Amino acid sequence: MKNPNSLKIFILEDDVWYGSMLNHYLSLNPDYEVRRFESSKAFFGALHEKPDVVTLDYSLPDMDGGEVLKKIREVHPDIQVIIISGQDDVATAISLLKNGAFDYIVKDDDTKDRLWNILAHLKEIDGLRKEVEQLKEQVGKKYDFSKFLIGKSDAIERVFALVEKASKTNITVSISGETGTGKEMVAKAIHYNSEKHKKPFVPVNVAAIPKDLIESELFGHEKGAFTGAVTRRIGKFEEANGGTLFLDEIGEMDINLQAKLLRVLQEREITRIGGNEVVPINVRIIVATHKNLLDEVQSKNFREDLYYRLIGLPIHLPPVRERGNDIVILAKHFMDQFSKENGGDKKILDADAQQKLLGYAFPGNVRELKSVMELACVMTDGETIAAEHISINTTAKVADLMNKERSLKEYEIQIIQHYLDKYDKDVLLVAKKLDVGKSTIYRMIQAGELKAR
Repeated sequence: MKNPNSLKIFILEDDVWYGSMLNHYLSLNPDYEVRRFESSKAFFGALHEKPDVVTLDYSLPDMDGGEVLKKIREVHPDIQVIIISGQDDVATAISLLKNGAFDYIVKDDDTKDRLWNILAHLKEIDGLRKEVEQLKEQVGKKYDFSKFLIGKSDAIERVFALVEKASKTNITVSISGETGTGKEMVAKAIHYNSEKHKKPFVPVNVAAIPKDLIESELFGHEKGAFTGAVTRRIGKFEEANGGTLFLDEIGEMDINLQAKLLRVLQEREITRIGGNEVVPINVRIIVATHKNLLDEVQSKNFREDLYYRLIGLPIHLPPVRERGNDIVILAKHFMDQFSKENGGDKKILDADAQQKLLGYAFPGNVRELKSVMELACVMTDGETIAAEHISINTTAKVADLMNKERSLKEYEIQIIQHYLDKYDKDVLLVAKKLDVGKSTIYRMIQAGELKAR
C-alpha cells in the first residue's frame, strides 16, 4: 500500500548509467517512490499516474527538454519539474525557469547532493500543501449548511433551497431575520460552499463600530490621513478581496456613508481615506439585518438606490417559534454538542421537557435555545433532562400571543395554525390536542384560512 506521505518521483534520463545512479541514490530515502524512464514516449505513457516531481534531462534524443516541460505543464501544472543539464547555459536556465521549471541543475559532482536538498524542500512544501487542503476540506465540512442549519420544518427547508442557490452564483445576498436566528452562520455557509471558499470571509458588524470609524474600517486610510493615523491601514474591502465581505446590521449604517458604499459597489473600486490611489476590488457582498429595510427606505433612513443594489437574493430566516418541532430537533442537537465538548454522557430530553420548550416563544431564537439547553445539561444530575431543568420565562408565549389586538376568529386561526406547524400539519393530532372537530380544521384549510403544506 502506498504511503500517503511519500513523494512520487519520475526520472527521465536517456543515459542508462546516470539514470540508474540517480534512481539508486533517491531510492535510499524510504519516503521516495522512484521510477526511471529512458524515453519521453515511455514517460508520457505513464504520466497519468501523476508523479509529484519529475527530474528531466534537458538533452533527450527524441524530444527537447523544453518541449517536455511545456507538455507536462499543459497536462499536469501541479507537477514540479527539476531540469538536469550537462550544459551550464544561463540563458536556457532562465528561460526554463520562466516557463515553470522548479529548478535547474548542472551535471557535476554536486548534482546528487543538490537534488537531494531540493527534493527535501519539495517534500516539505508538498506536506504543507496537503495540510492546507485538509484544513480547507474541514472548513467546507464545518460549514456544510445541511449539517448546521438544523431542522425539518417547511420554513427551514425553504432556507436550505435558497442557500444552495446562493452558493452556486456570486449574486449579492441579503439575509433578514430576528436577532439570534443565525444570519452570520448562513453567510458563512454560502461563502464556504461557493467558488470563493478558498478566499477570505470578512465579517463586519456595522452596528458595533462607532460612526466616525466605520469609513476607515471599510475603506482603510493612509498614514497621516487624520489624527491617530500613524500607519497605513488596509480596510475590510481590500482584506476581503477575491472573497466575501459580510456586512451585518447594514440597516444601522449612517445615511452619509451609504452614498460612499453605493459608489464602491457601482465602481468596484475604493480609495483609502487620505489617499489618491484607486484600488480595484473583487468582492462578493452579503448583508444582514434584523430590520425591514423597505420600511427604513420609506422612513428615509436608508437610501432607496442602495436598497435595490443590496437586495439581490433575499433570504429570510424564520424565528424559532415559527419552526414547530424544529425546536426539539435543535434542542437535542445542542444537548449532544454540549455533552461531546465537555466529555459528558449523551442525555435524553423527556416528553414534559419537550412540551415546555414547544410552549415557549424564544425571543432570543436559536441563540437563546442553545443557552437554555447548555444550562439544562449542567443542571441535571443524570442522563435525563426533565421540565424542571429547563429554565425559561413561561409568560413569553402569552405575551407574544397578546401583543396585538385581534378578533376572536383571528385568535382561533393563529392558535390552530401554531399547532399545525408544531405537529407537522397532523390535522387529527391537532384536533385532539385542541378538542375541536377535524372537519372544522379541514374546512378552514379549504377556505384558505390555514396553511397545511
